[in-house]
Amino acid sequence: MPRRVLTGRVTSDKMDKTITVLVERRIMHPLYKKFIRRSKKYAAHDEDNVCKIGDMVRIEECRPLSKRKTWLAIERNGQVLVEQPAEGVAA
Repeated sequence: MPRRVLTGRVTSDKMDKTITVLVERRIMHPLYKKFIRRSKKYAAHDEDNVCKIGDMVRIEECRPLSKRKTWLAIERNGQVLVEQPAEGVAA
C-alpha cells in the first residue's frame, strides 16, 4: 500500500529533530456547496533540523517514531531531504 504524502507549511521548529506542519485542505459544504478550509497540524521528523518556520514541506507517512510523530519530512521548498528507495526492487 502506498504511503500518504501531504504538503503543508512549517509552523514550529522549536523541538529537536521535529517540526510541526499545518496542512490545509478545501472541502465542499454538503448543503451550501461552498468551499471551506479545514486544517490540521502534524508532527514530522526532521533529522538534520534544516526546516524553518514558513517553509513549504512535503511529509510522508512512516512507522511511529514517538507517541505523536508518524510523519517524515521528505522535501523542503522543492529540495529533496530524504532519498526514496526504489519501489519493487529487493535489496
